[in-house]
Amino acid sequence: MKLDILAFGAHPDDVELGCSGTIAKEISLGKKVGIIDLTRGELGTRGSVAIRNSESAKASEILGVTVRENLDMRDGFFLNDEAHQLKIIEMIRKYQPEIVLCNAISDRHIDHGRASKLVSDACFLSGLVKIKTEHNRMAQSAWRPKVVYHYIQWQNIAPDFVVDISLFIDKKTASVLAYSSQFYDPNSNEPDSPITSENFLDSVKYRAQDLGRLVGVAYAEGFTTERYLAVNSLGDLK
Repeated sequence: MKLDILAFGAHPDDVELGCSGTIAKEISLGKKVGIIDLTRGELGTRGSVAIRNSESAKASEILGVTVRENLDMRDGFFLNDEAHQLKIIEMIRKYQPEIVLCNAISDRHIDHGRASKLVSDACFLSGLVKIKTEHNRMAQSAWRPKVVYHYIQWQNIAPDFVVDISLFIDKKTASVLAYSSQFYDPNSNEPDSPITSENFLDSVKYRAQDLGRLVGVAYAEGFTTERYLAVNSLGDLK
């Protein structure tokens, strides 16, 4: 199954927090989008693996993604090494995306920056024909995505470009709130963490609102790139 876009996240909810508005917009335009979670988020302060699995399924349904898989890497302890790179390469070759979206290049959570580099490195290696992989005992062909974009998470990284998600902010919000175990709940008796505050939940919307403000739209999501962006003419720029 070939996808147009494949979004990776170190944990279930990373993709929703970082780029779900963009995903919803691309799906509305007829694009096929998939999500790959590296871990089950089993070290999260709140919730459990079973709860997170249910929440990610709900979020996927809200967004309308074509497929979602989990690679069952160890939360907090996965590495950017050959074994983990090969798992990512298998997914890239399986779905052959033109565009890959992945974690922020640097962030508060150590898994985010590490996942960012892991996926980026695997995207390059996936294009090398002498690296052999197979899926369901079938040999895979080399495939390298055209571009890799990194969404923004905890840190306020300056984006290289932003996507207008004004018509999709409600869907983004709904997909984030699908992870009800993880975020602000005044009735919860579980321990607090940096992402369980009301301010953090509000920040998802006010960051999108602020990025939108800077480009003259209601809401936007920001991304960083690994190479220069190119346009056919100045009129393509907004």
